[in-house]
Amino acid sequence: MTRGPTLPAHRLPYLPTPLDAFNTARADEARTLLLHCLHSLRWADRIADHRPYPDLDALLAAADEAAYDLSPADLAEALADETLPELPEDTYSAAHTALGAARAAYEARFGHAFVIYPGDVPRDEVIDHILEAIRSRLANDPEEERVTAAEELRRLARGRLRVLLSGAEPFSICGHRHAGATSPNAPTPGK
Repeated sequence: MTRGPTLPAHRLPYLPTPLDAFNTARADEARTLLLHCLHSLRWADRIADHRPYPDLDALLAAADEAAYDLSPADLAEALADETLPELPEDTYSAAHTALGAARAAYEARFGHAFVIYPGDVPRDEVIDHILEAIRSRLANDPEEERVTAAEELRRLARGRLRVLLSGAEPFSICGHRHAGATSPNAPTPGK
């Protein structure tokens, strides 16, 4: 039995990853994306200027290192852009009232928004986690809280970068004035 000619090998077109797009984006586009993760110009410049990154882990390590080096002014700049994490829509009004009071007490004591990395907290436990953390951190002295807030900002930035550049599910509770940038439909750098 004679067989016909075989078809040529089929190659799938190269599809750039979000990290590829970030690595090749114009500097201003990369900085804009980074500012959606942490609103510190120095932090964003430092990370954007050291592109390309071979993989997401290398980028996250660079982001961590840059976050550890935030000056008090950089930290204040980043904190000024943060908001309290959004609560699930079905959260009862008493929880909103309790959270509003705790947030106001925190901001009066420390002069900036409360920041917390949600981590792997189940959605239905978010409000309890936030309230417990605010109440606990209200006992901190200002220097201790500055260190804690800086660590939470670093963790938030890392989580936001992971979401934006890995295609992971977005955090729904990352309080940030630019939270829309963490949606899966956010513009990809370089496009």
